[in-house]
Amino acid sequence: MPTATDDSALEQWLSYLESIHPSAIDMGLTRVKQVAERLKLQFDNTLLITVAGTNGKGTTCRFLEQALLAQGKRVAVYGSPHLVSYRERVRFNGEWADSHAFCQAFQAIEAAREEITLTYFEFGTLAAIKMMQDWQADVVILEVGLGGRLDATNILDANLAVITTIDLDHQDYLGDTREKIATEKAGIMRENGKAVIGELRPPDTLFASVNERNVDAVWAQKDFYSNGSAPLNQQGQWDWQGKHSILNSLPAPHIPFQNVCTALAALEAIEMLPSNAIIQNVIANTRLPGRQQLLRNTPKVVVDVAHNPQATKAMLSWLQGFQANKIHAVVGMLKDKSIAETLAPLSQLNAQWYVASTEGARGCEADVLTSALESAAVPASAISRFNGVAPAYESALKHCENNELVLVFGSFITVAAVMTHEHQHS
Repeated sequence: MPTATDDSALEQWLSYLESIHPSAIDMGLTRVKQVAERLKLQFDNTLLITVAGTNGKGTTCRFLEQALLAQGKRVAVYGSPHLVSYRERVRFNGEWADSHAFCQAFQAIEAAREEITLTYFEFGTLAAIKMMQDWQADVVILEVGLGGRLDATNILDANLAVITTIDLDHQDYLGDTREKIATEKAGIMRENGKAVIGELRPPDTLFASVNERNVDAVWAQKDFYSNGSAPLNQQGQWDWQGKHSILNSLPAPHIPFQNVCTALAALEAIEMLPSNAIIQNVIANTRLPGRQQLLRNTPKVVVDVAHNPQATKAMLSWLQGFQANKIHAVVGMLKDKSIAETLAPLSQLNAQWYVASTEGARGCEADVLTSALESAAVPASAISRFNGVAPAYESALKHCENNELVLVFGSFITVAAVMTHEHQHS
């Protein structure tokens, strides 16, 4: 077991965490709660926000963080997965936590758990909560890893539950319908608590869950809305209206509109919606790596971690903003995703496809992606196969011409591979 407290020790800890539980996912909160109780992990004088959803969790958390920091609050955020460094998973006042803090927290969890088994994610979640408790943050924002009801982040009672979107993903664990998935995500809500719902088409089960718990819920399109989903006006501006507030002349965001709208509703719900001027600045400057991120200009490269049908349908819309004559699409996915349904919406693009095999236990062969594209009527001549993301990306760069775009998507590991490639070759 690691004892040093430098960067290499953090890597040793992470290797250790991967080895101590027989499975990557072990649904249930009993074990995690026992360890949390031993360590007295709780937030007595801290505002706690939990954010669940199929898509949009990371950018919603980021926007909340930036808006609260702009008001002088001490803010801690926990999210997953990471792109390049594990340290990305925990931020305090906008900065990644350092390796030393992680190692200290891991040491505390290891000492407290004794005979209790914890998965990699559970161990990391408890460590993040321990770090945030030690920092005595004013606001803690927890991004739910999987579902909601049985996710390790749900051991704490949040002051506000936020549900961004609901669609099919992780069906093996959450159910194979939007109704079942909504019930799982609704598990982060508390009896008589507060919630913000950003999903534009909420399943009936979500309304039922809200009513059963007597939750004070704020709903997209009913209690808050914007004109931002339509094309921006000629000045590139849009408006937002909440239950008690109106914000005008907002700039175009670098993250999805609906996530900004949901975050604004959350800020209003906790009575921390700042002035119009502060919000304009936050919208103009909030970005999150790997989400609609312009990685380079010559040729133009954009990366996005989209890996499910809802995300790729949205992608069709935001890609129009690049006005590219042709798209060179680099895609690598995990085999437990809804591959055919995820790729199908993009079959209408004027695109050349560079499909890549991904590694690891969840890795997916390029042939599977090729079959999915061909089933969606993409001609075989428009598809090239590669044994890894890096060679697929290099080929796309080579063939991309003026007024064309390289698009990288399909998984966090796919985007991370391209970001690492750019760093190594810059």
